[in-house]
Amino acid sequence: MVTVEELTANPHPHLARLRATSPVAWVRELDAWLVTGRSAVVEIMRDSATFTVDDPRFSTGRVVGPSMLSTDGSTHTRHREAFAAVFRPALTKRRLGAVVRAVAERRVAAVRSAPMVDLRTAVAGPVAAEVAIEALGLVDTDAVDVLAWYTAIADAVSLLSVDLDVIADDSLMDGVRAAVDRTVKVPEAALARARTSADLSDDEFASNVAIVLFGALETSEAMIANLLRLVVADPKIHALLAEDSTMRDRSIEESLRLEPGASFLDRYVVDDAERLGAVFRKGDHVIVSLAGANRDPLAHHRPDEFLFDRGGELAHLTFASGPHSCLGAHLARMEARAVLDAWFDLGIRVEPAEHGFDMPTGFVFRKPDRLMVANRPV
Repeated sequence: MVTVEELTANPHPHLARLRATSPVAWVRELDAWLVTGRSAVVEIMRDSATFTVDDPRFSTGRVVGPSMLSTDGSTHTRHREAFAAVFRPALTKRRLGAVVRAVAERRVAAVRSAPMVDLRTAVAGPVAAEVAIEALGLVDTDAVDVLAWYTAIADAVSLLSVDLDVIADDSLMDGVRAAVDRTVKVPEAALARARTSADLSDDEFASNVAIVLFGALETSEAMIANLLRLVVADPKIHALLAEDSTMRDRSIEESLRLEPGASFLDRYVVDDAERLGAVFRKGDHVIVSLAGANRDPLAHHRPDEFLFDRGGELAHLTFASGPHSCLGAHLARMEARAVLDAWFDLGIRVEPAEHGFDMPTGFVFRKPDRLMVANRPV
């Protein structure tokens, strides 16, 4: 029906075919239900009583331990509430607005210093990492550290998502735990304030920091990389955004819709249930496809195209929906907008390199491996 290899390379035509014929389909190779229709995806994400994340097979939980991402109900609330206070939109904008702009301007300005540069490693990754460090107030931690931890943990999560027999390596969390231990001793750090109010053990707190940190990295790095790929690859989009800054937020949302950084989310069936035209059995693995939902023609006109004007359509689901919606969605959007503003304010003019300007790829986490560009005269 569909293979992991196909869903890793370019899932969209395969998801479209499934969505048209079986929006809730059992996929033998995944040993799971794959849900591609938007309405079904929303229903499952909002019904944690029937479709839970609290299962020992949940890949992220196996790597980082129990957290807000791998629990439901009152336990999920206990894990999430201290961090939700840190990332309230108004507070985040006031606390981090100037920092985000400064980081974006510095990283984008560096693009001009070399004839050839990889926008993912030079801009997207470092902006995401530096802002995440500032948001949490991590002490004696730099972007190189964070990106190394993140890469190792993301690779482990991706591997465990397709091979349940793999044993998670507990040492992957050592760097995060050490950074948390250093930071909570500094009273003015955001993380120290969150620790004071959190009803969590030390290990639980560190696990949630990992989830917030790597959620911020994955969301923002993929968001920025996929957005810059669109902007550089399409001269019409580039010209319009350069001329009209009011269109930049729309371009961010459309890029998010077309290529969510996290393509799939895992759920597990709590009890036997007949729903959405399928018969679910207790313990069944359910994979909801945000990428599939975001291109559902019942929700979006001409869903495979980049369109600036999508007024009146349903919102994309890139930041999920329900109790596990992304805590830092507003911060990710701030970062993407700061990068776009810096890009056009500084007059960056590049063109894709012949080799190395990649399409997004990845089974769970999707972004280009490389975005090599060459500077050209203004």
